[in-house]
Amino acid sequence: MFYETEVKSFIRIPPSEIKKNIQETMLEKLRSNFESFVSQELGFVISIKNITDIGEGIIIPEDGAAYYETSFKIITYKPELQEVTLGKITDITNFGAFINIGPIEGMIHISQTMDDFVSFSKAGVLQGKDSKRAVKKGDKCRARIIAVSYKDLANPKIGITMRQPHLGPLSYIEEDLKKSKKEKKEE
Repeated sequence: MFYETEVKSFIRIPPSEIKKNIQETMLEKLRSNFESFVSQELGFVISIKNITDIGEGIIIPEDGAAYYETSFKIITYKPELQEVTLGKITDITNFGAFINIGPIEGMIHISQTMDDFVSFSKAGVLQGKDSKRAVKKGDKCRARIIAVSYKDLANPKIGITMRQPHLGPLSYIEEDLKKSKKEKKEE
């Protein structure tokens, strides 16, 4: 889920940059400090939206830099358990698939790709034994987030499933919906 959040922090402006436009300098520092930042509380910081307030600068002895208490709005992506998301398959392996869901890739274990016995082919495709349906690189899919781990902030893990109804490659979802409508008309 994407969020707009207001954050407050002290931002250090080095002496060499104090004479520059404070608004532009502050925005530059905020971008370098916070964009691509990951935390369990905020999720993934996508961008700095705007600065809402810059307080009075405080100079710390022996540092020479000014520190400004600054309030600013950020756009974040925080994956939520049970969230249904759209994404694109970026890689297929013998143990599952990886799906890009925005600022991060999630992993779909082979057992979570579809409601069927799934095998991996050397052509880089996961194929269902009975349904003959396949998941391949480049497929646009709807999936559900089932696990989120921030144990390693440098490499957060997102677990994903496509086993429930109306999840999986969009082409198969459309086929199922058309088939369902046709069956209802025949009743």
